[in-house]
Amino acid sequence: MSTFLGPIRQLGYVVDDIEAGMRHWSEVMGVGPWFYNPQVPIENYLFDGESYQPHNSVALANSGEMQVELIQCRNDVPSMYRDFMAKGLRGLQHVAFWTKQYEADLQMMLDRGFTLKMSGEVGVNGRFAYFAEEHHPGTVIELSEVLGPKGTMFDMIRAASVDWDGSDPVRPFPDLSKL
Repeated sequence: MSTFLGPIRQLGYVVDDIEAGMRHWSEVMGVGPWFYNPQVPIENYLFDGESYQPHNSVALANSGEMQVELIQCRNDVPSMYRDFMAKGLRGLQHVAFWTKQYEADLQMMLDRGFTLKMSGEVGVNGRFAYFAEEHHPGTVIELSEVLGPKGTMFDMIRAASVDWDGSDPVRPFPDLSKL
């Protein structure tokens, strides 16, 4: 377990083909069901302090307490995912720590010398921050707020994975405004 942010709660994989990724993870790895959003509604997105409008497809599933995220970039706006792919890399790009005290944990990371690289919001109380420090591929740190609808959705995804029998392997993301 991390000594400063608790356990890693999510592994984020950048993929070329998210549909093939969900199929592999469900059929070969036995992980699912997948909750898929072809265009995540990211608000207040910043990369190096500049505002952009990313178009990312995301799929989420759990294996026990660990959430697996598959990410496919659908446009070419600046992002850490795009930069990862430009290096010829695919696969594990980040690990995420979940927090219910986002401001305090963000400040603690900045105080420790981490540099905010990419940030935004997914729904109410769904802020996220990625830090620039990466000592080898797959070690980018994401701080992800899990209050409100986003936290409820993550709980629902974990619960759906318990005793999953392989049926209905790809499901739509729930509407965050209704959670």
